[in-house]
Amino acid sequence: MANTTQTPERSSNAQFDHDQSLWFLFASVAQVPLKDAARRFAAAGLPIFPLIPGGKKPVIKDGQGFHAATTDIDQVTTWWTRWPDANIGIPTGTVSGFDVVDVDNKATGSGFEAFNKAHAQGLVRGWAGLVRTPSGGMHAYYPVEVGREQPCWQSAKAHVDFRGAGGYIVAPPSRVGTTSGEKPYVLVAGPDTTTGPVDAAAVRQFLDPRPTPPPRPHPTAQPGRDLDQTVDRLTRWVRGLVEGERNAGLFWAACTLAEAGTSHDVTLDALLDAGTQIGLDQREVTTTVQSAYRRTVSAPTSTPRSPTTPARSLHRLPVGTGPPRPTPARTPGGVQR
Repeated sequence: MANTTQTPERSSNAQFDHDQSLWFLFASVAQVPLKDAARRFAAAGLPIFPLIPGGKKPVIKDGQGFHAATTDIDQVTTWWTRWPDANIGIPTGTVSGFDVVDVDNKATGSGFEAFNKAHAQGLVRGWAGLVRTPSGGMHAYYPVEVGREQPCWQSAKAHVDFRGAGGYIVAPPSRVGTTSGEKPYVLVAGPDTTTGPVDAAAVRQFLDPRPTPPPRPHPTAQPGRDLDQTVDRLTRWVRGLVEGERNAGLFWAACTLAEAGTSHDVTLDALLDAGTQIGLDQREVTTTVQSAYRRTVSAPTSTPRSPTTPARSLHRLPVGTGPPRPTPARTPGGVQR
């Protein structure tokens, strides 16, 4: 590991020491320029990618984002030569070897009480590193369980999110804007000897229990009446989604319809109006439905429907008391915090 006065030499094949190196690495870059911090991370074997200066979104477009993360010193040097003030993103999950519990602290609510309850129940044990976020929240890092991919999830109710497979986190010494000016991500605690992998599904069930999925239709059910009730229930549920749940909820609804045997066109007709009413644009809704069908059946070849076209009949749609909140395994795309 390089000391605080040197820039590490090229070392794209380094293996990151997850037991001790995270806190030491974060501590060592607290007062160095972002471009030097980025090179140190890569040299230590921790994959990274650039985020927009002062923000959380990836600099690299065209769907690359966290998928472009690397430990290659030449590539990292090229990125931060071009964007010297770029923040640093670390992909979560098995790519980096870390999962992160993200505790919010905003005007809309704080997740510290929920996190403390989970800690008291033994659902989270210590941490491999603890980082204070610019908003006063917290990122608690945990080692991943070997061979286990845990998807990201968000709980607006508990104000706690989980960053695992398919997600990323903003790393120290990155800085982002707040209502009181630009502030950095800061390491506040090193590893706790009691820490271990987190069972993300158990934490979510404890903090924000998922409703029981609706039952499948009974063979003697009346398709027409049950269909009308289900369509109404599903569209009202999608219209009630709030920020942080919209994309995942829409994805869940599309998967549910696909699994029921509904055609791509019919599903898009049913969800397009509801999705745009909650602030998603037509392209987002169309892309989400296409992703659901790629996951569940095969990629659709039909032309996307207009948002003004009325929904057609939905066949073989599950009937029940109401759709559940989206499950973690169906959260599309990269998620950040």
